[in-house]
Amino acid sequence: MREAQSLRRASLPDGIRIYATGDIHGCTNLLRLQLAQIEADETRYPCVRSIIVFLGDYIDRGPDSQGTIDLLIAYAQMREVVFLKGNHETFIRRFLDAPGSLNDWRSLGGFETLVSYGLRPSLSRCHSNEDRLSEELQAVMPAEHFAFFDSLPSSFTCGDFFFTHAGVRPGIALDKQSEDDLLWIREEFLHHELPFEKFVVHGHTPVDAPDIRSNRANIDTGAFATGRLSCIAIEGANLVPLSDIRDWRADTDTRTGNITATAEHNDGREVLLWKRRNLHAPLPARTTGGEPS
Repeated sequence: MREAQSLRRASLPDGIRIYATGDIHGCTNLLRLQLAQIEADETRYPCVRSIIVFLGDYIDRGPDSQGTIDLLIAYAQMREVVFLKGNHETFIRRFLDAPGSLNDWRSLGGFETLVSYGLRPSLSRCHSNEDRLSEELQAVMPAEHFAFFDSLPSSFTCGDFFFTHAGVRPGIALDKQSEDDLLWIREEFLHHELPFEKFVVHGHTPVDAPDIRSNRANIDTGAFATGRLSCIAIEGANLVPLSDIRDWRADTDTRTGNITATAEHNDGREVLLWKRRNLHAPLPARTTGGEPS
């Protein structure tokens, strides 16, 4: 059954478009631009139903983790969204339960998150400071933020696409993946070139531009360091990176080009077929809907 899946094109159900957005890391200004890009793309290319999937790592490293969470929570009141857990989202609950974990969180940008909530972390590593900061964070964090962090799933499936933060462990069924792998895996996943059960869309490992391969797409472009937050639109079997709204001119399209992920075998390996389409013609409206699985 898994082999049969790999012999056809990965596709979403008719009537559904998914916008997948990479790691935000407290860059609220870039998130606002990204949401504007999505709105503009929908205006140019109308669709029946769109879902925005955020791939995790909303906090740490960047300057405004609290503002990012505020904006995401507010946006969820207006749009159909899926918020996935990233490895960075595991540190807040761990720090509240075990203040001694602050040193691990600090090395991954946790101090920037504490500062965004109005706290003043000390460079001292004594236990009293860790306990104090944990208690202060518990006191100042809004209840809806706690609910947000505690509600995040580690994956989302729709049609032939599997969305997760870091990737999957090859050789393990998708429904048997450990959360640790879904949030942290790198080399074993990134070096795997054969088909997975579904086409995997992920972030976690920064790349210069959306990296779309035969079995996966990586859309983490290191927003906190590069100033680039990336998004791809998926509809049917087409994956389309959105162009940066800051580069738009009067004649600029919202998209950089369509990519068709076609699972054809060549000596046992998938081949990715790249197809350019006329991007200035609106996509035809779908007349049938579909439910994400």
